[in-house]
Amino acid sequence: MTEKKMSASRKHTIKSMMLQLAKTLLDQEATEKAEERKRYLEEKCPPLHLPNSLQGLQELCMEFNEKIDVIEEERYDLERKVALVCTEVADMKIKIIDLKGKFKIPALKKVRMSADAMLQALLGSKHKVTLDLRSNLKQVKKEAKEDNKDLRDVGDWRKNIEDKAGMGGRKKMFEAES
Repeated sequence: MTEKKMSASRKHTIKSMMLQLAKTLLDQEATEKAEERKRYLEEKCPPLHLPNSLQGLQELCMEFNEKIDVIEEERYDLERKVALVCTEVADMKIKIIDLKGKFKIPALKKVRMSADAMLQALLGSKHKVTLDLRSNLKQVKKEAKEDNKDLRDVGDWRKNIEDKAGMGGRKKMFEAES
């Protein structure tokens, strides 16, 4: 089946007619809203008649305070209902997503990356960071370990006394300290 194509001028006239109709409908809707608002305000807010006496003004203020309290209670109730409906909508959206089952947790892949490359990826390419973990380590002298080993392994006490006796022993003591 082949459909006949509409000419450009015909499309243009139909489109302009639709836009004119939509504009008139929007204007009518706006005037209806304005009339409804005016009618609601006349119903809820009657014209104000101010009394001349102090007593009359006090009664008017008391009456206004009572009306304000009632309106505040209604507003609070409506806010609570709106909050409950919003949480229900959010829960429903989550349930819909779960029911569709399109969301799958991706399998994580192992990435081998050096510490320098990781920091560069996190901080951006403009930061030149080199992370040398060995530079932060404490330097330990091997000689210090040997001295401690000598102190622990006393061995034969006679041999130690003979080694330290005389000038040769003192020389060894001074050499060990420096």
